[in-house]
Amino acid sequence: MQPGRTVFAQVMDHVSRFEFQKCVTRYDGEYKTSRFSCWDQYLCMAFAQLTYRESLRDVEACLRAVQPRLYHLGFRSRIARSTLADANEGRDWRIYADLAHGLIRIARSLYAHDALDVDLAETVYALDATIIELCLSVFPWAHYRRRDAAITLHTLIDLRGSIPTVVQITAGQCPDVAALDSFVLETGSIYIMDRGYVDFERLYRFTIEAAYFVTRTTHGIRLLRRTSQPVDASTGLISDHIVVLATKESRRHYPQPLRRVHYRDPDTKKPFVFLTNNLILPALTIALLYKSRWQVELFFKWIKQHLRIKAFYGVSENAVKTQIWIALSVYVLVAIVKKRLGLDVSLYKLLQILSVTLFEKMPISTAVFDVAPKFDEIDDGNQLPLFDL
Repeated sequence: MQPGRTVFAQVMDHVSRFEFQKCVTRYDGEYKTSRFSCWDQYLCMAFAQLTYRESLRDVEACLRAVQPRLYHLGFRSRIARSTLADANEGRDWRIYADLAHGLIRIARSLYAHDALDVDLAETVYALDATIIELCLSVFPWAHYRRRDAAITLHTLIDLRGSIPTVVQITAGQCPDVAALDSFVLETGSIYIMDRGYVDFERLYRFTIEAAYFVTRTTHGIRLLRRTSQPVDASTGLISDHIVVLATKESRRHYPQPLRRVHYRDPDTKKPFVFLTNNLILPALTIALLYKSRWQVELFFKWIKQHLRIKAFYGVSENAVKTQIWIALSVYVLVAIVKKRLGLDVSLYKLLQILSVTLFEKMPISTAVFDVAPKFDEIDDGNQLPLFDL
């Protein structure tokens, strides 16, 4: 690492400029652009995410306050709010979506050997969706209900590292289960979903493509028990049955046997009934797998707390998607930095440290070593433990 480089520049070094330019070229991102490049736009928006800026005017004021340092941060153009707003409105959001996907591939390889809560060699994913509410009068393109606007983030999380592997941004009216239609399933992988995704015609695709799902049963599902397997009641297990769908119409959509695991949580005493097409794994593993689905809920809460994805700098669909994809790329980028540098600090504290040291000229590891102890006495309260390994 060259001495005297700012923390911000060191973080951005983990983004390949070659790969970034390929994304720009793919969508003609700099067509008829003479000065303010896509890279300048990304740096501005990444700065806004890392320092939690409230508006583009806020971004402009903060960056102009350190104008002499901007060249060393990587900026090559003068920062103007109107120019940045135009770039967010006009430049294809897919540039930053492709960039985020490239960073996701890097992050997944770095976290591939992290341990799961359950001792399994298979890749385990958690699938869920979250609503981001908007104002209908400001975002009329995102119509949700009669008087509401919203967008939905459909997200597939790799539980090794809590890395988002697939993200779809749709209008709020799009049902969660529709996301299954476009997902590419990996043979042998396990997908954990809540009962909002129970659609047997869609779930049968998992069996056809040799992938596994774990979900919960919903009211009204009629099942016929074929065989029973012994369980250890001391672990909370109540029953483990091989079942088939009872009605002719249901069997037409899903003709193969299923497995129903009835489990009572030893701590909360709450009963759960799980449904899966995996007939091999121990019943307790099925229950523990579903419990690990909570990581995707933590991911949603975490990014809403620490990234700017609830209030937007622009009102068009392109500007909103640009901001969300850049926010996700920053999330993954910080996870990459943490892993590559072997930083023994939670992601929450790392982001806090970066937010106050971006313009300092010191190695990131030194910044963490010097500043992190000052956070040790701070009670994280309800902060969420992503990457706190």
